[in-house]
Amino acid sequence: MAGLYIHIPFCRQKCHYCNFYSLATTHNREQIIDAIRIEMELQRTYPGGESLKTIYFGGGTPSLFSPEVFEMLIGKASAVFGIEKDAEITVEANPDDINADWLKELRNTSVNRLSIGIQSFFDEDLVWLHRIHTATEAMNSVKLAQDSGFQNLSIDLIYGIPTLDDLRWEANIAKTVALKVPHISAYALTVEPGTALDLFIKKGKYKTVDDEKAASQFINLMKRLEENHFIHYEISNFCLDGYYSRHNTSYWSGAKYLGLGPSAHSYDGVSRQWNVSNLSEYVKNINSGLVPAEKEMLSKVQRFNEYVMTSLRTIWGTDLKKIEAEFGKEFLGHTIKETRASILQKLIVIEENKIKLTNNGKLFADRIASGIFIEE
Repeated sequence: MAGLYIHIPFCRQKCHYCNFYSLATTHNREQIIDAIRIEMELQRTYPGGESLKTIYFGGGTPSLFSPEVFEMLIGKASAVFGIEKDAEITVEANPDDINADWLKELRNTSVNRLSIGIQSFFDEDLVWLHRIHTATEAMNSVKLAQDSGFQNLSIDLIYGIPTLDDLRWEANIAKTVALKVPHISAYALTVEPGTALDLFIKKGKYKTVDDEKAASQFINLMKRLEENHFIHYEISNFCLDGYYSRHNTSYWSGAKYLGLGPSAHSYDGVSRQWNVSNLSEYVKNINSGLVPAEKEMLSKVQRFNEYVMTSLRTIWGTDLKKIEAEFGKEFLGHTIKETRASILQKLIVIEENKIKLTNNGKLFADRIASGIFIEE
């Protein structure tokens, strides 16, 4: 089954660490919705006739829009692609946009999952990150969502923030558990080139990120959530039983997905394509009947490397039988050879023909995966 990602490229203000394509502007907000509807028609054949199992509204900040906009786009997607009856439909939201009226309207749409960008429950961290919401709004947004009836609820947290000491990180985890949030996405603060954070660190205005502290906080996160019965099903994602993000899991399992909107990416199993990261150019091209996207056909080696990279991050691991079936015995032999050192270092284990990271290995996931890659 295919997934659909819809990129809403607007924010009230840009966070210092963010490298996603988004704009702190009201320009073209109406035009973008019309353009996305047109792009659905232009991309009608991309999912190859598969109906949609998941829809994800990301950004940017989708919660800047009224829920009726989401329902209109869902209706259009249903007409163009078809949507499974039990489809997971997620909207990302910022705490400062969430209120009882907005939630009531959202509950009357087909949206059945809400992902809230909390990042921290402490004002000092939020100010440092240049988030627009407060700690009080963060706490209240979760409670309001639950009171409105959203059970399938996720929040984002960030660790490794220079202002976030270990005690406050413990408190962030404890608050999340106490709120009975069933899904948590937790990310290490990363300094992406070209972001405001990158510039401020280079100018000495901000402290650099302490990788050792981030690693320590990640280890603490794994321990505390495991104690509270969370399943660590992907490096950055934890959930209670039955609350996996089906949309994001489709990315890691190699399912087809179509991305709509400026900068959105798509994958059909054999190629990748990505839309232009320019709002005006995107709208202009779409209105002319063209999808402004670049496309890359993936070689066998690229597909192998991507499979290793994504599957190794998950609780399900990298399937050796799948490697042999899809890529051949030569690729299987290479994989077994290149995992020996990590096995001896107790960074990975092989169980039922699947390569899986140990908790210690999760600290070095990218390094382990790249060690298995094949160079073309």
